[in-house]
This record gives sequence, structure tokens and C-alpha cells, in this order.
Amino acid sequence: MSLTISIALCTHNGSRFVSEQVRSILSQTRLPNEIVLSDDASNDGTVGIVRAELDSFNSGRATPISLVVRENSPAVGVTKNFEQAISLCSSDLVALCDQDDVWAPGKLARMASEFEARPDLTLLHTNLMLVDAQLQPLGTDMFSAHHVSPWEIKSIHEGRALDVFMRRNLVTGASTLFRRTLFDVAMPLPSSWVHDEWLGIVAAVTGRVDCLEETLVEYRQHGGNQIGAAKLNIRHYLGRLIFPRTERNERLYERAQQMVSHPVFADSESARPIALEKFAHETVRRNLPASRWRRIRPVLRERTTGRYRTFGLGLADIARDLIQPV
Repeated sequence: MSLTISIALCTHNGSRFVSEQVRSILSQTRLPNEIVLSDDASNDGTVGIVRAELDSFNSGRATPISLVVRENSPAVGVTKNFEQAISLCSSDLVALCDQDDVWAPGKLARMASEFEARPDLTLLHTNLMLVDAQLQPLGTDMFSAHHVSPWEIKSIHEGRALDVFMRRNLVTGASTLFRRTLFDVAMPLPSSWVHDEWLGIVAAVTGRVDCLEETLVEYRQHGGNQIGAAKLNIRHYLGRLIFPRTERNERLYERAQQMVSHPVFADSESARPIALEKFAHETVRRNLPASRWRRIRPVLRERTTGRYRTFGLGLADIARDLIQPV
């Protein structure tokens, strides 16, 4: 059965690049049924640009692609903007879309075919090619830049995405397609979570997640990205050790707390114990003493539980908790 596809396109002052993104959508070998545009208080004509591109494409077509537009005033932020866009999507599948990327022509066809062949598949994400503002390759892809390990890829392929996502997020919204029914289960989207992270982890609990190692998106890095990506090199890791810890650990604690209380985890016999262990781990980290010397004993005690490895990056997070200033 052929599944219908909605594009959830979120924008904020995206006039510089949004035409290229929309044209790449309209150049797909398998076209979407609708584009839902949720604009977050743009003042640069972004909405008009999208309308013009679609009107030109639809002119004379027997089956036009429909456009749904919502304009926010004031701005509501990235997660709420995507929440609004997804809520207005009416198709079987929803593709998340940023305003400044370019999609490979076969992206939708390749990804939708996986859902049509696999009724149990809930969410699929892909690798991305990192490019500069002029779409020139930056010499790496997202999986390589973030040192995604063979174990992580294998775990996702084998249906153990939750084991991976409890440690760190690998789902980039710009590369993600999911069944519309996932959104109803995932609501409400917690305030401390980014939309793609939350949808990924909920899909891992309630259904099946998989990834494609193909680079189907040119992920543009131009200095104005709201989230973006960076290559994780030695300078990045050393920077983590000297960055103050308080705000980050408070945020991780709040995220774990929201996870435990959300119906997806609260009502799941299998996922709730995992969420509670994650919450316990982040509680310990949040409450570590200001004095580095006084942190040693609780950090070593927490290490014996194995939770640094299960819910984080193991020795890297141990070093972070021992060294970072308050």
C-alpha cells in the first residue's frame, strides 16, 4: 500500500536558503502530498517565498501539493514550532524539515519504501552530509563527525535503539521520517527536550526505530543554525572539561524527571524501570558537591552501579564530573 507523506517545514527568518530547500522537496522522485509550514514570527518574507515556490510548481498540475500555513506571533521556539507543524499534518508519514538544507532527490522514495515494506517500523533517520553555506562539503558526514560507533549502528538495526538513545541522541530531525501515529503517543512534548530527540526515544519505547547510513540530506552549516552540528574533535572534548557543570546537569536532571513522569514511560512495565534508573543517575550527578575532592567518592560509588556506561559516555562523563567547575 502506498503511504501518504506530509512535510513538517519549520521556519524562522529563513529567506536566505528556504527556496533551495523547497525546490529540493519539489524535485523528489516521490512527491509529498502536503507541506505544512509553521513559521515562527519571521519578518523577512519567508512565508511568501514558500508560497511562491509552491504556487509556481502547482500551476497546471492535475494533482497539486497542498500547503497548510500557520504563522506564530510571538515566536514559540523550535520544539513548539515543530509540535505545531506536526499536529497539522494529515498524512500517514511525516518528514521533519529544516529551512536551510537540501534533500537528495530520492530521499522520500527511499525512506517511504522502508515503511511500506516494514509495518512495524515507527521512525527512520539517516546520515547527513555536512556542507557549508554554499553547499560545499566540509569533509565529513554526521555519523563520522559524531563518532557513531559500529555498536550503536548495530544496536539500532537490531531493534535496541533505546539502549543507544539512553546514552545519547543520534536522531537528527532534518533526516527523520516517522508514522503520524507516533506523535499522538509522544504528546505532550516535554519542554526540556528537543523534538527530534523525544520522538526518537518514544519511538524506541513504543515501536521500532532504524537508521540508514546513506547521506540523504545536505546539512548546511552557516553560523546561524538554531541547532546545527559540529565535528567532535580533541578541542571539543577538552572544552567540555572546563565548561561549568551546573546548568547542564540541572537540564539533564529535568529531562530525566520529565521522562519518568510522561505516560509513555510511566505506563510501560519495560521502560519505566529504565527511566527510573536514568533519573537516579542524573540525580546523583546533579547533587555532586562543589568541591572536586569531595566529588571523588560519590562519583566512584556511582561508577560501580554501571550507570555511567548505561546512561552516558562512561569514562568521559566520569572525567567531566570530577573536573568540571561549578
